[in-house]
Amino acid sequence: MAQIVDSFLEYMKSERNRSEQTITAYGKALRDFESFFNSIDEGISWMSVDADIVREWMLHLMEKEGMKASSVNLKLSALRTFYHYLLLTRRISRNPLAVVVGPKKSKVLPTFVKEQDMERLLNQPMPIESFDAVRDRMAIMMLYLTGMRRAELLGLHDRDILQAERQIKVTGKRNKQRFIPYGNELAAELERYIRLRNEHFDGRQEGDRFLLDNKGRNLGDYQLHDIVRRQLGTVTGQQKRSPHVLRHSFATAMLNNGANLQSIQKLLGHESLTTTQVYTHLSFEELKNEYKNAHPRS
Repeated sequence: MAQIVDSFLEYMKSERNRSEQTITAYGKALRDFESFFNSIDEGISWMSVDADIVREWMLHLMEKEGMKASSVNLKLSALRTFYHYLLLTRRISRNPLAVVVGPKKSKVLPTFVKEQDMERLLNQPMPIESFDAVRDRMAIMMLYLTGMRRAELLGLHDRDILQAERQIKVTGKRNKQRFIPYGNELAAELERYIRLRNEHFDGRQEGDRFLLDNKGRNLGDYQLHDIVRRQLGTVTGQQKRSPHVLRHSFATAMLNNGANLQSIQKLLGHESLTTTQVYTHLSFEELKNEYKNAHPRS
């Protein structure tokens, strides 16, 4: 059987043009699986393996070896390809993996900042009304109160802020435009920022963006990340502190305070409601944590 495995790996290399890295990974997966079924019963062979043995191996990899679903699926892919090769070469008449479904990848829930932490941040008194301080607060508020993406905020011009209508025209992915409403708090902050910015930089050019750095140039991506990281660091110890975290925080706060998914979808500029639904899972995780921490019999 070792010769058949070798011929399979050679076939994958010469006929299927797989990389050396893939060949090495396939070879290791097959050796690991053979060691596993031999440990169950030395009478088991490659030809007598059935779906139950494959499923036992999956459980072993996840529960005993602590592998993630993605790693297990990679090993299953090697096994599926090998048994397909055995079918092609007529060494077997059935594929034991035909009815085996790999483990589903666990969804990574978005990181967000809790409402009370955002309240603490936005309620902090500003020590001095310097341009940098007002601009930094403006950036945080725009991200958290509108849910716009990092690139959308950096791409804003003054003409996109419709102060009379209390709306912001946002150009999103694939140049799709949407309008985001805003309230009194953001309106007052916008007026303060624009006034102070124009006092500092009176020679603005046509192409200048809404957010500027302290030298009057368009604010850059790295600078925005640094502002968010520093500002959030004053109220939370979580490791992930980025503009996108504030987008998640906006959506979570909206959902927790009664907004429906369709409204959140439109505000975020999601094409599919499925993308927005991740926030319902996130809120349910929060609910489970609250239950676990608060109920005496949980």
